[in-house]
Amino acid sequence: MLKAMKRLLLLLLVIVALFFPQDMGAQCAMCRAVLESEGNVDAAEGVNNGIVYLMAIPYVLVGFLFYFIYRMMRPKKIG
Repeated sequence: MLKAMKRLLLLLLVIVALFFPQDMGAQCAMCRAVLESEGNVDAAEGVNNGIVYLMAIPYVLVGFLFYFIYRMMRPKKIG
């Protein structure tokens, strides 16, 4: 029962982290300078969101990979 509650809590933490990201300035200096000089805030926010999205996907995939390796390497319980 305790193990199931720990897994549920971990799952909830991951969901909260994925659906409520922090506002990050993930642009390179040149991209930010060009976009801010144009005065189009919507375009700057769109580029920033795209960069954050492209940056997060590899981390999620590597996390899943390590999780599955951990599951395979863990000793099996008998009984």
